[in-house]
Amino acid sequence: MAVKLSNSALSHAKQLIKSGKVVRDERDDWSEAAPTADEENRFIEKHGFAEYAKWHLGVDDSKPDDTKGRYSFPYGDFTKVRRGGVISLESRAAQNDHDDIAKASRTLLDQIDKK
Repeated sequence: MAVKLSNSALSHAKQLIKSGKVVRDERDDWSEAAPTADEENRFIEKHGFAEYAKWHLGVDDSKPDDTKGRYSFPYGDFTKVRRGGVISLESRAAQNDHDDIAKASRTLLDQIDKK
């Protein structure tokens, strides 16, 4: 799997945080707040894969643009950045040697926790 950091998704997340569109929850809250497969599908139907991609820090260029499998490491619920989601993705990224994604998520956490 050739997952790399999506700089456009990182920029999107930073802008959302800067705009105050963030929920300062805990890691355990992410399991309840993470979008379900049905919610993801509805979001894609309404907004398309380009918008869906903005909510994921990981992208696998070896997979087709119009598949959910191309995008990984979600950080929000399609309306706000979720601190719990960022914490969760940082841990998963570090465990799977995606150092660039783990580092980016730490940057997001710092930005969230500053406010």
